[in-house]
Amino acid sequence: MYTVLAGGVGAARFLRGLTRVVSPDEVVAIVNVGDDLTRFGLRICPDLDSITYWLAGVVHPEQQWGRADESHVVAQELARFGHEPWFTLGDRDLGTHLHRTMRLHEGVPLSTVTQEITRAFGLDIRLIPATDDAVETRIITADGRDLHFQEYWVRERGAPQVASVRLAGAASAQPAPEVVEALVDADAVLIAPSNPVVSIDTILAVPGIAEALRQTPAPVVGVSPIVGGEVVRGMAHKLLPSVGAEVSAAGVADHYGDLLDGWVVDRRDVDAVEEIAATGVTCVATDTIMDDVEVAAALARRCLQLASDTAGPR
Repeated sequence: MYTVLAGGVGAARFLRGLTRVVSPDEVVAIVNVGDDLTRFGLRICPDLDSITYWLAGVVHPEQQWGRADESHVVAQELARFGHEPWFTLGDRDLGTHLHRTMRLHEGVPLSTVTQEITRAFGLDIRLIPATDDAVETRIITADGRDLHFQEYWVRERGAPQVASVRLAGAASAQPAPEVVEALVDADAVLIAPSNPVVSIDTILAVPGIAEALRQTPAPVVGVSPIVGGEVVRGMAHKLLPSVGAEVSAAGVADHYGDLLDGWVVDRRDVDAVEEIAATGVTCVATDTIMDDVEVAAALARRCLQLASDTAGPR
């Protein structure tokens, strides 16, 4: 079993490659829920949905989130009634959110509902939310506002200066069923090239998950989301300084610290390999820009090879 810590588009691309290399039913993805929100009375899980749509082959090709062949009739009608259109839901996408919300109101946990959704899209991979409890990533801005991550990123377009990041509800949350087992029993644990602060850190903030990652006998290999000193996608460059981390491949490796056995950087960061290796983390450089599924598959193979090379007593 191969367990992946995952959040958003970077993880979706990586998982698309990994499931070309190993059987999808051998892969478990533990997915960030800090981005989740309730909008128009519906519970929306952006990272779970983006990964599902990518792997099912129905993601919007230009946006890289949401559904392909989407329409927005409902959103247009809501705007007619004066609702702010900053977080637009497509008509096809609404079906997913309606199902999830109805099932949650029936008392069904998010982890079970997620299984129902992935099964409906024909996926064999197991997606597990990091927790069934409500955890919110909150962005504290330099001007003193406390924003939900989606308000900061979508409504404010990531413009405000970030003072700090708060993970509301994380301290009292519990790992979803099978999360700890998926880490402890894995053959390898892979950290996808997701945003370190608002994807991976949010997963690790759930009590018991970081401990399981430290205790697992499996090798832990991560992929840098920073290439040549720049983010591939998203706003990690704005958030890493807020947690005292350098915006570089080496800086993110240092941020993860003793969790890592291996670290994969892009060829453009080959100069950082020796610096990272000096910290005791085995580091290799390869192509990590996964615009093509074959590149993603090659990256996954390199990660699994590195995991094999670093396997042994931790």
